[in-house]
Amino acid sequence: MQTKIFAIGASGLIGSRLIELLNDKYVLENLSLETGVDITRPETLKTIREDQEHPILIHLAAKADVDGCEADKPLRENGGAYRINVIGTKNVVDVCRVSGKKIIYISTDFIFDGESPPPGGYTEESLPHPINWYGETKYKGEEVVKNSSIPYLIIRLSYPFRASVFAAKKDFVQGIIDRLKENQQINAVTDHVMTPTFVDDIAACIDVLIHHNATGIYHVVGGQSLSPYEAALHIAEKFGYNTSLINKMTRAEFFKNRAPRPFDLTLNNDKIQKLGVTMKTFEEGLSLLL
Repeated sequence: MQTKIFAIGASGLIGSRLIELLNDKYVLENLSLETGVDITRPETLKTIREDQEHPILIHLAAKADVDGCEADKPLRENGGAYRINVIGTKNVVDVCRVSGKKIIYISTDFIFDGESPPPGGYTEESLPHPINWYGETKYKGEEVVKNSSIPYLIIRLSYPFRASVFAAKKDFVQGIIDRLKENQQINAVTDHVMTPTFVDDIAACIDVLIHHNATGIYHVVGGQSLSPYEAALHIAEKFGYNTSLINKMTRAEFFKNRAPRPFDLTLNNDKIQKLGVTMKTFEEGLSLLL
């Protein structure tokens, strides 16, 4: 019999693909604003609280707009970022506790400050220190999960991109491709390091982690870290677009008057590889897109 899983917020870029790829192994039920579930309103979580058939819940719902979250910072606990990423997560944890569910919480590389990652990148044991309100609220969400006294799995992701276009929200790769197609100039940051992650690999990892009944924290990220400028060049070269359209820019210039961005967010994925998972490099992911 297939395991039944609730997936909160699975209508987005990542969750919609997870449902496509994992529905042959699990019965995934999407609970989102579209289905009447609002994690900031506990009364809408009644279905979860009273359920005894779904042993696992994947919590994808978040306010992930980094600059939008930063605008919420003066409001603190009353702002949307805190209410969704922290209070909403507490509400989800509470109904999981009552109904005996394991929670899989989707987190982010932005919980780190990017100043001095260890050789090989931040590991699951590295101490978080977010420098913007998005990272702060997601880290507080992690703490809610870790202190929940229920079985949990925290999965940290970084710059997910898909093999197919997601109409509701373009990932950064598709955004660059679209601009290059139109021969538009692209300003790409040279002093920010990211670890792009192929969404199909995320689905494969979640399957393996569920199969192993894994708990704790895992970095489910790609096998290659690079700057947005380098990423844009790879995209242009792979798809045959004009690389001269890509201009170098610093974080200070690109993100002026916006939320601060960390410098080096290289994440180490050795822990997930020990379970037999191989995460694709950015270039391998681009080859599949092509």
